[in-house]
Amino acid sequence: MLRFIVALCLLAVSWAQDCEVANIQVMQNFNKTRYTGTWYAVGKKDPEGLFLLDNIVANFEIKEDGSMTATARGRVIIFNHWEVCADMFATFEETPDPAKFRMKYWGASAMLQTGDDDHWVIATDYDNYAIQYSCRRRNEWDGTCEDSYSFIFSRHITGLRPEDQAMVVHKKREICLLGKYRQVSHTLGKCEALTPIDSINGGEFAGL
Repeated sequence: MLRFIVALCLLAVSWAQDCEVANIQVMQNFNKTRYTGTWYAVGKKDPEGLFLLDNIVANFEIKEDGSMTATARGRVIIFNHWEVCADMFATFEETPDPAKFRMKYWGASAMLQTGDDDHWVIATDYDNYAIQYSCRRRNEWDGTCEDSYSFIFSRHITGLRPEDQAMVVHKKREICLLGKYRQVSHTLGKCEALTPIDSINGGEFAGL
């Protein structure tokens, strides 16, 4: 019985170490130029609080100074009943690891977020799929993530190709988020029919 308890404890310790944020592997030799362009979110692990729900389309660009920016639009519900489309804008600060960025939100999108977020590119083939990860808050006692979010992106609005599924599942397991994603749907013309969040008085969001 004692051996069994010890084995369970060792297994728990091993699991915690494997899931430490510091041990998460990101894309090697990341090429941000190839990463630019349009990506459709097809899967999402939600964070705590208000965030985009569906019809999420992101566009990454590189400015003349070499910095990367992103715009995104998606459906969100505020005040528990008001359905709007949020136009979001973010800038990226580079770090020593080319696949790890610090992302800052601007404009109305800043009202939906608090502080700066990580934007780690876990894996991508640039032409079909990409996996993004962010840990907003870490557990102090074991280094695992207490509040994270992640996107599965596809270059195709129809979703991932069958041949990409195995790689994506493998990477979900590596970042300890397997089984925690939900599907992100895309409805043609959905956001165009809703009120853009940027057109709403910013003062209404002061309490978010």
